[in-house]
Amino acid sequence: MTTGSSGQLIVHLLAFGYLLREMGVPVSPGQMVDLTSALEHVPIGRREDFKAALRCMLVLRHEDLPLFEAAFEFYWRQGQTPDEVTELMQAILPKVKIQRRQLRLPRRQEEAEPEESRKKEEEREELEIQLTFSRDEVLRKKDFAQCSWEEVQAAKELIQRMRWRLEERPTRRRRAAPHGRLLDFRRTLRRSMRYGGEPLELAWRETQTEPRPLVVLCDISGSMERYSRILLQFVHAITEGLGDVESFVFGTRLTRITRQLRHRDIDDAIDAVSKHVVDWSGGTRIGDAVREFNYRWGRRVLGRGPVVLLISDGWDRGDPETLRREMDRLQRSCHRLIWLNPLLGSAGYEPLTVGMQAALPFVDDFLPVHNLVSLEQLGAKLATLSTKPPARRQRVLTAL
Repeated sequence: MTTGSSGQLIVHLLAFGYLLREMGVPVSPGQMVDLTSALEHVPIGRREDFKAALRCMLVLRHEDLPLFEAAFEFYWRQGQTPDEVTELMQAILPKVKIQRRQLRLPRRQEEAEPEESRKKEEEREELEIQLTFSRDEVLRKKDFAQCSWEEVQAAKELIQRMRWRLEERPTRRRRAAPHGRLLDFRRTLRRSMRYGGEPLELAWRETQTEPRPLVVLCDISGSMERYSRILLQFVHAITEGLGDVESFVFGTRLTRITRQLRHRDIDDAIDAVSKHVVDWSGGTRIGDAVREFNYRWGRRVLGRGPVVLLISDGWDRGDPETLRREMDRLQRSCHRLIWLNPLLGSAGYEPLTVGMQAALPFVDDFLPVHNLVSLEQLGAKLATLSTKPPARRQRVLTAL
């Protein structure tokens, strides 16, 4: 085991911690700081004591022990140089069925031929591109509930890079156009004055369009805990991309978070939301939340025919009749009502809960929202919405 000076040992410890993180073992910066302090009291000259100290400080889950053993055996070997460690890592990753980025370790300054150095650099870049592409492809299809902390951070970066566009809606305003469908009488008469009052040159107008507003209602109850934070990051990204977005969260009550999500930094926005919301990870009363939205906010945010995204798994403790009545009112007040359910991406899922059974008849689109692929499909859906609302069957609700 080559360690060199104490400074060189710190470099190798950081590289080993980075390798564990790349292999899927959650190692935090705080654990690395505690490890460097603990090694002052451990005889690192003895390999087993050194290994036990690393295992005690860096492994928090029993299922990560095989990964730790494999990483320790190939990294902390006698006489290994950083270049050899990199080659060993590339050889062992397929064996543990994990495809990760290339480990960037400190390298010794060696005199090498320019051609040989260029070839090694090209091979390293090609390998890094392949591993990164493979990692992103796997991450795009992985359920958010099964992602580790590292994968959640990578998913957050991919969500921030998504581009969102909402189908535009026609307005009552008109604008000048060279080949419009409506005759602009005012401009036509003004131009005719050049020719002694004869209308020889006609002016035209067309209907002006603008992006359709978007309203998001996101469930943050206990049953949605595995999805709520990363879905709020999605709401933040779509707010940055579209601009005209009103955002609400609900559990047992409804809370408007539009102002909190205006922070450009996603971490600051999520922290502001968590401080503002008082019923995080509590119970769920979807019907009561939708009723409060309809009576308190509906007239303010539903006046221009928005698209409404309701994100929830459908587990509801409230009255199903209330949910049915309020969903009917919400659907008639918006251009399109889309329910996003993270459980819909699970194999064999059926909407059998009382809440989903009550709400589904009043939903225009029922879509999954459990991974990055489902978010990309939602983006394509929003960009191709028709200017006309979908055909809806008239329903007569019985009085309670």
